[in-house]
Amino acid sequence: MKKAQPATSRSPRRSATIHDVAKRAGVSTATVSRALATPDLVSDEARARVMAAIKATGYTPNVAARNLRARRTMMVLVIVPNIANDFFAEILRGIDDELVASGYGLIIGNLDNKEEREPRYVDLVFSGQVDAVLSLSARVPIGNGRAMTAAGLPMATICVGVPESGLPFVMVDNHKAGLAAARHLVELDHRRFGYIAGPADNMNDVQRRAGFVAGLEAAGIDSCQTVFWPGDFYFDAGAAAGRDFLSRAERPTAIFAASDYMAIGFMKTVTLRGVRVPEDVSVVGFDGIQFSEVVAPTLTTIRQPRHELGRVGARLILECLKGEMPASTYLDAPLLVRESTAPPPKLAGRARRRRAPAPAAS
Repeated sequence: MKKAQPATSRSPRRSATIHDVAKRAGVSTATVSRALATPDLVSDEARARVMAAIKATGYTPNVAARNLRARRTMMVLVIVPNIANDFFAEILRGIDDELVASGYGLIIGNLDNKEEREPRYVDLVFSGQVDAVLSLSARVPIGNGRAMTAAGLPMATICVGVPESGLPFVMVDNHKAGLAAARHLVELDHRRFGYIAGPADNMNDVQRRAGFVAGLEAAGIDSCQTVFWPGDFYFDAGAAAGRDFLSRAERPTAIFAASDYMAIGFMKTVTLRGVRVPEDVSVVGFDGIQFSEVVAPTLTTIRQPRHELGRVGARLILECLKGEMPASTYLDAPLLVRESTAPPPKLAGRARRRRAPAPAAS
């Protein structure tokens, strides 16, 4: 019969926990976890404190539990400002094409242009239901007092950079595109201009407008004489600009709209009142959506390579998931010259007279 061991008053030594390490290092338990699992996401100074605390406390990570927690969902959350906007459809297709090829799926987070929708997606990220985030929004989503970036998951943006976030992005050079629009209209001999803007403080619009103004001033045109209409990238804003245009005694002869939707809204409004495009006013849009090819007249526009933007954005996030630090990327956005731009009315009239055949001799 096996003899019972004598009782002892000494308690076995308690093993150190992750909480002990966090307390000694002066960081959160989440930072300790990241320092062990994804050290590239932690600053050198914080990582050094964590490693020193681990050595001092004798903490031994539970590798099995950590691996269970680190199990991948193979899903990427894609934040979309408004799923009803046709502009985003081709980008989403590009994202999906690239993710599927690497075994990932996507969850679409539709903000519907409402900040109050952000918390549900912040909670989704913190709950570990996705491995990474791709955002087409101009801000980092916030919910319940925490930013989405605080979850520590890989995150990148498409079509827009988020200032001071440090997130990698893929987008077009909006300043360069605005410059190209101005040069095209100036080369047609326009001298009176209008600009239909995007949302206030939207960085894409700020850069497009700055490029357009720079192009005018480079041609010796005082941009202070340009009419600037507020907008939001949507059809109704272009229509509102069109109504104001119609009320003016002296109208611009060339319009640059920061989106195709606004350009089309402007054209529809003025043509219904008898203004001809491009004979009376030239119009340039931005984005290159499918509708720009089928409106009459077809719209001169800056084409964003939307499918490629989606694919490159997906590649950025896949590189992040591999622990790499990808560089941000700018893609070319060509000017597509179509039927909605021509010389201003008087010059166009003179050109037509020069081309008119001489009357036949009697």
